[in-house]
Amino acid sequence: MYLTLKETADYLSMSEAAIEKLILQGKIRFVHDGEQYLIYKDQFKTHLEQMEKYKKLVEDWNSEPIPEDPDIKDED
Repeated sequence: MYLTLKETADYLSMSEAAIEKLILQGKIRFVHDGEQYLIYKDQFKTHLEQMEKYKKLVEDWNSEPIPEDPDIKDED
């Protein structure tokens, strides 16, 4: 399935300018039909899976309690 530039920007939650910049840098594969860029949706599958893994890792890391430091002394 191919997406337009606007649809790709919505799909990736990025601006159209950022997507166009990545296209021009050669980081996103595309087909140009003479009027618009058409971008294959499945090329982002691995990226989105990795981002989900990263979000889960950060969430797990943030939810860990901070261990109590034995060197802290109560000075009250």
